[in-house]
Amino acid sequence: MTVLSDLPPYAATLGIVPNPDGSLTMPFAPSLIGAPGRIHGGALAGLLELAALRAVLEALEPGATAKPINVTVDYLREGRMEDTHARATITRLGRRVANVRAEAWQDSPDRLVVAARLNILVDRPAPAVP
Repeated sequence: MTVLSDLPPYAATLGIVPNPDGSLTMPFAPSLIGAPGRIHGGALAGLLELAALRAVLEALEPGATAKPINVTVDYLREGRMEDTHARATITRLGRRVANVRAEAWQDSPDRLVVAARLNILVDRPAPAVP
């Protein structure tokens, strides 16, 4: 299970909290407002990236690292001034690259606010030589 200290420092900047079910929550804060009455798109994209990284790192062996290669974000509706939740699903985990879909919602997972497709570079530790 991931705890806040397992997430990059940017997660603390956004106030992100990991949940026991594997999702992340970004509680609303005035510092997240972009346009009046709306959460900034960069904060929403950051939430999705962190959810994707968390999913990949939890699927890898200890000592592995991961970093985004590219991110495509689809903004589906405005992010209202309320808590936002995100979850990521690995669609393919290869030796060097993971393909991930991340989704964020506020009221219901059936009404997405934003979604993203990410390619993440995976660096696995070298196997121990006997």
